[in-house]
Amino acid sequence: MTFTDAKQRFSTRVADYVRYRPGYPSALIDQLRTECSMRKNSIIADIGSGTGLLSKLFLENGNKVFGVEPNAEMRMAGEDCLRSFPNFTSIDGSAEATTLPAGCADFAAAGQAFHWFEPHAARAEFARILKPKGWVVIVWNERRVDTPFARDYDSLLQRYGKDYELVRESYPGPRKIQDFFGNDRFLERSLPNAQFLKRPGLAGRFSSSSYAPQEGDPTFSSAIAELGRLFEAHQEHGRISMEYLTHIYIGRFELPDTPKAGTSRNRA
Repeated sequence: MTFTDAKQRFSTRVADYVRYRPGYPSALIDQLRTECSMRKNSIIADIGSGTGLLSKLFLENGNKVFGVEPNAEMRMAGEDCLRSFPNFTSIDGSAEATTLPAGCADFAAAGQAFHWFEPHAARAEFARILKPKGWVVIVWNERRVDTPFARDYDSLLQRYGKDYELVRESYPGPRKIQDFFGNDRFLERSLPNAQFLKRPGLAGRFSSSSYAPQEGDPTFSSAIAELGRLFEAHQEHGRISMEYLTHIYIGRFELPDTPKAGTSRNRA
């Protein structure tokens, strides 16, 4: 499933995205060192780099990172957030046309962006920019729905999210990842992740979602009021915990000796 507005959906949500979206656990770097022998001199192409949440993790590890982002507002926010890292290069490009040279990257990574890609064109572009035996890393923060707060929050999204169900159906999972790699040879790892949000933070996290109503929408006031009631019902010591599993899908294209998913998936 693709969305005609995929490259522009976050143009008016950048500030909330920067302040209230979760990052990624530092243990992700440890996983890549273990599974892919990633080193500090590995070159990363962060595709759909947005405001720089995934790029920052690689930059802190000492890697050189090309952040490829088609949305001008998100790209500028990423440039601002990562301006202190000399190893970061911002690129006006997309998953389907990065503008990067062929064979320039050891890793093609995507954090919370894979579902916006046109998969066939993106696969061809990833294969083009990767060095021989380069790795593809797809990272995804999946919001858990196994607590009373999480279930109530998901119900709120179902009521007020304009195309929440369609977006949710597009999220990556093992079958979509298998289709992307063209086989079942990929690794899956998962790490715990969480945000601790006060009431304004919960409202900002909600508003950062592409499907959430914004000011001026007839349902905006009702959604924010209900979100406030949800916060009061579930808060402890003035904050709530929004919990995630950070899924990491790791693979190579057409690499016959990569362990098969059926024997290699492991939830850490």
